[in-house]
Amino acid sequence: MYYVYIIRSLSFPSETYVGATADLKQRMKDHNGDKSVHTTKFSPWELECYFAFPDKLTAYEFEKYLKSHSGRAFAAKRLYRKK
Repeated sequence: MYYVYIIRSLSFPSETYVGATADLKQRMKDHNGDKSVHTTKFSPWELECYFAFPDKLTAYEFEKYLKSHSGRAFAAKRLYRKK
């Protein structure tokens, strides 16, 4: 399985990050262990939501969509927990 996930910074709650991986537990450890240059500045992170896909291509296409302008609007309206 491949996962597309959205994480939220605990230190800066307005900051989110969208990513894709085959190992979600390890990827969360990497984000919170400052092993990702894109997320180190805003750690620690919590998992907001994730989606499982049976193949890599579909997962990466969905990740690309969520990183687009319309994908971010969709995620903000439909996927994020209300704070």
